[in-house]
Amino acid sequence: MTKAVVIGAGMAGLITAAYLAKDGIEVDVFEQSDQIGGVTRSMKKDGFTWDIGPMIVETLGPDEPGGIVLKEIGCADKVEMISGDRGVVFPDYSVQKPDEYGGPYWRKDRLKEVFPDEAEGIEEFYKICDTITDLVTLDRMTKVRGPIRSAFLKIGMALLYLKIKKYETMNAKELLDIFFKDEKIKAFFTAILADLVVLPSEFIGLGIPFFNPELAYDFRIPAKRVFGIGPRRVGFYYVAGGIGKLIDAIAEAVTENGGNIHTATAVKKILTEGENVVGVELENGKTVQADAVFVSGDARECFFKLIGKDRLPTDFVAQIEDVPLMESIFMVQLGVDIDPTPYQNCPIIYYVNTYDIEGAVYLTRDGEYHEGKEGFVIYINSFHSPEMAPKGMHSITIYTIAPSDIEGGWNEAKEEMTEKLLIEAEKIIPGLRKHAKVTITLTPDDFKKITHMPDHHSFGGMCPIMGKEAPKFKTPYRGLWFIGSQSEAGAGVWAQLVCSRQVFRMAKKEF
Repeated sequence: MTKAVVIGAGMAGLITAAYLAKDGIEVDVFEQSDQIGGVTRSMKKDGFTWDIGPMIVETLGPDEPGGIVLKEIGCADKVEMISGDRGVVFPDYSVQKPDEYGGPYWRKDRLKEVFPDEAEGIEEFYKICDTITDLVTLDRMTKVRGPIRSAFLKIGMALLYLKIKKYETMNAKELLDIFFKDEKIKAFFTAILADLVVLPSEFIGLGIPFFNPELAYDFRIPAKRVFGIGPRRVGFYYVAGGIGKLIDAIAEAVTENGGNIHTATAVKKILTEGENVVGVELENGKTVQADAVFVSGDARECFFKLIGKDRLPTDFVAQIEDVPLMESIFMVQLGVDIDPTPYQNCPIIYYVNTYDIEGAVYLTRDGEYHEGKEGFVIYINSFHSPEMAPKGMHSITIYTIAPSDIEGGWNEAKEEMTEKLLIEAEKIIPGLRKHAKVTITLTPDDFKKITHMPDHHSFGGMCPIMGKEAPKFKTPYRGLWFIGSQSEAGAGVWAQLVCSRQVFRMAKKEF
């Protein structure tokens, strides 16, 4: 392989391009937007900076999988990671980091305090949580280690999996029903599924511990080693100055090694000859020859529009049509001249106003927008990075899940829904509207344009429903690779980092 094209300059596309360029391969990245990063970007106005996508990211420490990827492409020292955590607040209780460190299992102790009748179940469920955390830690490390070390890690995974194998076919609702009776504590563990817009009854049960790791709620917890001698459990981080700094560093790694990034340049067609990909045709009519093409974004757009159903195998078309997508989000960015930190003790807190996670997700999928009443997230960007706002001010992001489309359209509802979400947020931080110097609203329609998903905006990619299979990295055409959050990589910054590295290595072997 001497020439490659990458379609899409989101996290997956840029990491892939960085590996290609560093390997000496001529690479062109084509991005339809005038900005790189996709939803993994920051936005700026009047001295304020806000993140619009991933806010707290995992595995980016020096010896963690994501950090190893950044080191390999040569940009680990160009971006600063700040250890971070998050909290969660329900209508009648909260689980937030205490001012005084309460040990590695303070969250378990807090749940026992709130739900004394569930103490036995909490203790038993936490054993599963520890096993899954260690299992995931080993699995992630196999993706960035050589074959010999990976073999030993996989032996450890097999031993751990024996402990929880009996639960492998259960969905989240079934698993939690074994350990708990109170719907409120079940909601504590499933609330994060609202971000994925997936029903607890269709989400893999053993995935619940994966989305509820202790380190995500208190960065002071020591990173325990698996089996006492293995790799450390991964940490959670904020990017100093905003997630856009990470994107800029990766893009610089691409261009420093000779790669080219073309913004405001859309691809019209992926070109093939027989069973091989041979390049792309741009919207401006220009043809770019390539030995390999790496395409990211919406699966239907990537394959049905850029290639065409008639040029794809029937079973592959059926799989793409069957890909379930997450819904979108409604986001308000504020620049305020008040200090919100007395009301919120960490950068991100999830405010969950319902215990019926299943019902809330179902209604969102059905096109009903809850207007923030069911819950929302407040992220104080300038909490960890004061430079993200003018001196004495703060940048705040408020968002909640929302249907990709609503009756009447998002454009008509934009102002009304902005007001309603801020009214809900002011129950936490008073005076937001009065003290807002800048207000920017991003609706699902705005995200459709940012991500080039005209039919259905899926904020996190493929919805992780049991029994549904994501499109593989390797496509029916030799030299054509599918990357990003709707591929088998799944959602998350760490997944794009590690899996894009994996795809690069697979493609290199093919040639």
